[in-house]
Amino acid sequence: LAAKAKELPGLEVIAPARIEECLRGSARAEIALSTGRKLHAAVVVGCEGRRSPLREDAGISLARWDYGQTSIVCTVAHERPHAGVAVELFLPTGPFAMLPMTGDRSNVVWSESHARAKLLIDLPEEEFLAEQRSRFGAWLGEIALAGPRFAYPLSLQHAQRYTAHRLVLAGDAAHGIHPIAGQGFNLGIRDVAALAEILVDAHRLGLDLGSAAVLDGYERRRRFDNQLLLAVTDGLTRLFSNDIAPLRLARDLG
Repeated sequence: LAAKAKELPGLEVIAPARIEECLRGSARAEIALSTGRKLHAAVVVGCEGRRSPLREDAGISLARWDYGQTSIVCTVAHERPHAGVAVELFLPTGPFAMLPMTGDRSNVVWSESHARAKLLIDLPEEEFLAEQRSRFGAWLGEIALAGPRFAYPLSLQHAQRYTAHRLVLAGDAAHGIHPIAGQGFNLGIRDVAALAEILVDAHRLGLDLGSAAVLDGYERRRRFDNQLLLAVTDGLTRLFSNDIAPLRLARDLG
């Protein structure tokens, strides 16, 4: 995607840079960059992740709660090919997913309690791999780390609104879900698709792209879909991330 972005004549990539100030006036928005350059547009799209500075600057609040879990993410190389198969284990401490990548590699997304995750992430490499093998199993043969380890606290969050004057939120800036079903990226892609359609239609009609009438259409299209999947993934997390006997029996039957 990064390589393709550089080839597109209608897209200018400015990096590295950061936003120093965003002014959203009556007729246009102006962004001041750390490079000293100023950009002007009809609408600004905030898609800078869960801690979106543009969202905070616009005073858009969040509904949020912590799952008490941290996700450990790393890439492993393995002896046998994965054949494109993804595997997810639902453990009492949280899901453990093995997601196929190019070559004989898989991405591991491993959820544990905050305290346990901190201990695991700080283990020497061989001890860390031993813990992984006990969950990973032997179906892919021997495994080895193929990159650094990262840790992310897991929470659910949802912006109270997706738009403000000349500003629209997309992706994790608008909503963040548990990775239990691997749907967060898909939600972001659907945000982009809906926003592109709405802005293209407004442009064809000669409308102001940053007007409330245009941007409200985006919020109407996306909020229900996002809320539905937030509820589904939250329910799955609560169903699987515990070891209560009746729930365990119901899960096994399912």
